[in-house]
Amino acid sequence: MNQDTKYWIVDKIVDDPSAYPQGYQFIREAAELLQKNELVAFPTETVYGLGGNALADETVEKIYEAKGRPSDNPLILHISNCKQLEPLVAEIPPLAKSLMEAFWPGPLTLVFPKKPGIAHRASAGLDTLAIRMPAHPVALALIEAAGLPVAAPSANLSGRPSPTTAQHVREDLNGRIAGILDGGATGIGVESTVVDITGNIPVILRPGGITAEQVAGIAGDVEMDPGLVNEAVAPKSPGMKYRHYAPKGEMWLIEGDTVDNMAETITRLADKARADGKKVGIMATEESAERYPAEHTVLACGKRTDLLTVAHHLYDVLRQFDERHVDLILAETFPEKGVGVAVMNRLGKAAGGKRYIC
Repeated sequence: MNQDTKYWIVDKIVDDPSAYPQGYQFIREAAELLQKNELVAFPTETVYGLGGNALADETVEKIYEAKGRPSDNPLILHISNCKQLEPLVAEIPPLAKSLMEAFWPGPLTLVFPKKPGIAHRASAGLDTLAIRMPAHPVALALIEAAGLPVAAPSANLSGRPSPTTAQHVREDLNGRIAGILDGGATGIGVESTVVDITGNIPVILRPGGITAEQVAGIAGDVEMDPGLVNEAVAPKSPGMKYRHYAPKGEMWLIEGDTVDNMAETITRLADKARADGKKVGIMATEESAERYPAEHTVLACGKRTDLLTVAHHLYDVLRQFDERHVDLILAETFPEKGVGVAVMNRLGKAAGGKRYIC
């Protein structure tokens, strides 16, 4: 797989859509590639997506091939308006309408019963479809110009940290896809929340940019997929079944009752690993980064007092550790409340479940 990957810079559209008409010409070029069943990476408010025609099985196969993604892992379909939803789904339950009104466009993916024969490969053969409407002007303009639903997992090699900049996409997929739309850094930094609304009570299949509390504020009751809390149960959402978001170095999550306990434990483990000849990376926060010895690679991923900043920087920090060729990453952990649920879910996947309790 080796092709010329076009690269368009359209980041000015994000700040002022009316001031950059050339950017829309670039988007139209990208949309024409989608219509020809080629693959184009584009920014969303969560991470960069790898887009292809969701209705063409051969295009979906290209997505799996470009990413090296297991073919039993379903994809999320992206739409730009609600009219695109009706031909795809068997029904739109009242709860779905309420959640759409509250959170679309936005980082919420809803799992609908699908119409027979629609997007067979994109749904991995399931009788449901995961669909969302992204809250990003470049994404919406691209989907609208293409005039078709766009299947778009994260635009990275399978298992790698998700891309939050176009450069991350280039690192993983240059030469493997037709084009990349550079819309600057993404906003939220972790993927959308996936909610199954096919039953009586909504079930969160993947935590993300919309919290369980926000969903419950609309739906009343909400449940978590057992696969999120019990490793013996296979989760049902994209990005949850296999090891994902992983840096190249070995990674451990360090859990403690206090930041002091975590910092002391991380320093001890880091010093021992360094004595054994390993280059150590420490994932800290702005509040704690200065606690650690300077001989280690210490990167702050945000503020402990504002976990949205941690979500925003998480994947970029994991990639920075790769760039610095660390052998071992020791990461602080966070309260599993609000967006902290999504942060800890991604960290757990990145570490392959490896945890050290102080």
